[in-house]
Amino acid sequence: MKTVTALICGALLAGGVHAAPFAKGDPKIGKALHDKACTSCHVSMYGGDGSKIYTRADHKVKTPQQLAARISGCNANTGAGWFPEDEAHVGAYLNQQYYKFK
Repeated sequence: MKTVTALICGALLAGGVHAAPFAKGDPKIGKALHDKACTSCHVSMYGGDGSKIYTRADHKVKTPQQLAARISGCNANTGAGWFPEDEAHVGAYLNQQYYKFK
């Protein structure tokens, strides 16, 4: 019985590893949330449309987990008031538009 349970747990974990990052997020909703809460800060930091924060050579985000953590941190620091599903929407938008994590 322990072997069967271990195999089932392993299969569930392996399936989660291969799931697309931010699969539960909607990029259209994420773009609207991003444009409302993120753009003005990013423009003040980098000028232009603020997208350089994502495209600069020394960008900090290298994995989907780092992106999710960065979104959560910005949410907390700016007081955007997003729920976890909102953060997933923003992650889906940023991943689709800039990061292309698989």
